[in-house]
Amino acid sequence: MTRPAVVDTSRLSARRGSRSTPKGRVADPAALAEVRALLGDAPRRADLLIEHLHRIQDAHGCLPAPHLVALAQELKLATTEVYEVATFYHHFDVVKEGEARPPAVTVRVCETLSCRMAGAPALLSALERLDLKDVRVVGVPCVGRCDRAPVAVVGRNPIDRATADAVASAVRERRTDALPAQAIDYAAYRRDGGYRTLADCVSGRRTADSTIAELESSSLRGLGGAGFPAGRKWKIVRAEPAPRLMAVNIDEGEPGTFKDRHYLERDPHRFLEGMLIAAWAVGVDAIYVYLRDEYAACRALLEREIAALVRDPPCAMPPIHLRRGAGAYICGEESAMIESIEGKRGMPRLRPPYVAQVGLFGRPTLEHNFETLYWVRDILERGPQWFASNGRHGRKGLRSFSVSGRVREPGVKLAPAGITLRELVDEYCGGLPEGHELYAYLPGGASGGILPASMADIPLDFDTLQPHGCFIGSAAVMVLTKSAHHVDRAMDAARNLMRFFEDESCGQCTPCRAGTAKTRALIESEQWDTALLAELSQVMRDASICGLGQAAPNPVDCVVRYFPHELER
Repeated sequence: MTRPAVVDTSRLSARRGSRSTPKGRVADPAALAEVRALLGDAPRRADLLIEHLHRIQDAHGCLPAPHLVALAQELKLATTEVYEVATFYHHFDVVKEGEARPPAVTVRVCETLSCRMAGAPALLSALERLDLKDVRVVGVPCVGRCDRAPVAVVGRNPIDRATADAVASAVRERRTDALPAQAIDYAAYRRDGGYRTLADCVSGRRTADSTIAELESSSLRGLGGAGFPAGRKWKIVRAEPAPRLMAVNIDEGEPGTFKDRHYLERDPHRFLEGMLIAAWAVGVDAIYVYLRDEYAACRALLEREIAALVRDPPCAMPPIHLRRGAGAYICGEESAMIESIEGKRGMPRLRPPYVAQVGLFGRPTLEHNFETLYWVRDILERGPQWFASNGRHGRKGLRSFSVSGRVREPGVKLAPAGITLRELVDEYCGGLPEGHELYAYLPGGASGGILPASMADIPLDFDTLQPHGCFIGSAAVMVLTKSAHHVDRAMDAARNLMRFFEDESCGQCTPCRAGTAKTRALIESEQWDTALLAELSQVMRDASICGLGQAAPNPVDCVVRYFPHELER
């Protein structure tokens, strides 16, 4: 038998010890110099990976492969770690060696339901026929401006109620940056009594226990979709061991939703004060605000106003970190958002443990939606009964409905909780267009299901829609109609939404990854295999890790349940 060769392990150890660069590809010196210049004196931490990727993308219009290798070296990460994050998010363009860089300007045309009904397919076709030099035109998911459909985004500049001529003009003039929103600034907010309630809290004129009790009495629930009682959440996180952190979700990627942007563009400090009051009541050491990348004007606004707040604080405050999303609907899910803040792919975590116990950086975390925090100051100053006294049909509170589709006056409508769709459209939206008749509506965005006109008198609130296979979520209402010339078929809406879910599935779990793809393929046919669709729906609901896969079947299930006549051929 041949004996194994003798290996001199001392020489191997010496070679290992002498390695001066990470194992793998060596960074190109020119790319490394550019990356270092772009990063400047920013910390080289792994949780800032997405922020650093944005710096490179903004500077080059893409992420060249040599720059990814250089960034990995700077952050002391494996190149594969950087690459897997860069390729996960829609807004990053990874360019491999030998590939051509993308055109200088990207025009994104929203293709989701409200924009589709407003003519997005025709707009997309018209733009593709134009001879626009060094421009690419792509269809994208909802960009959060559904009340101004159809919408195109030239670079970062949104073009509301877009036409091909308006988009072409913006491209030729290189109007690619969003104009900052004209909101109430820090000085004006302070003059109007802003941050007085926060100062009362921090100075001891209010106690955390009494503040939480007032919030509980107001019946304020999480307004991002889940509807968990806000005061109870504060109490749960406060009971966890310090240090505690806070994560604020302004990702707002649910198609049909734009309420957070609406309020942020007008009164950002009302939100910031509510956020700081929550941080004080819970005993938070640091706050992380996660803002969707489509809201470039809001990001510039928040950067400016947070800087003004920090320069002249009304009282002691925890640090506030503004983090930028990169185009991933899944990051609206709280644990996926936390993964993204930590510089990773936005993949939901298995639970338990819940983020209130083990959240951001492994610490107990208070996670809140923007609008929930927006109402905190008003509730504390006006009293909990002010908020709770609003409502109809036995419900309590106010709701900000993002209304789009075929109504005369779309937009954010602040209305009593429990209002019906018919009341909302007639009293707040100017009714339906001339010659149109209500056909169907979506009460809670893409994932909230579709109901027929015959069910337009159900109170719109948490817990009222579940018996009908729907939910209110973030209160994104999309209205479908019929007239002498058209019908907004529910099955066409379901196809549009299922394509969205297939594109936005993070791919982590098979029921969602395969289920959305299989369902989308099945419903493309005019003849639906309803038995197979029902089986797929049940598997997705039972076995998907997060709410995306669990709710994705809702539009299809509603078509089968409420619109069987559309399936008859």
